[in-house]
Amino acid sequence: MGGEDREETWNDFRELVNMSPAELEKWLASDRSRNAGEQRNGGESTGHASGRRIVAILRARKGDLTDDDYQHMRKVVGYVRRHLAQRPSGDVQDSRWRHSLMNWGHDPLA
Repeated sequence: MGGEDREETWNDFRELVNMSPAELEKWLASDRSRNAGEQRNGGESTGHASGRRIVAILRARKGDLTDDDYQHMRKVVGYVRRHLAQRPSGDVQDSRWRHSLMNWGHDPLA
């Protein structure tokens, strides 16, 4: 991935991931987080696993990020944008929609 693509990905990721590493870790430790999204083979959901990876990316120095990290950041940006476009009507405070987004590092109520 070229420098210009990396910079765009970095900016999009930092704009959409609005939870701090500490907030995201606390959220991922909750039952509501573990129950959001579809479980893979009875285990961890894709979003929950992504959340753990997002924490590591947020804690890393920008210069230490790999192409694989940037690919995951692009995946996060795409997921969050698609999911935001599907906002349900009504109160989303305790909705699976919000919980799923939070697993991907974005709290729509923040």
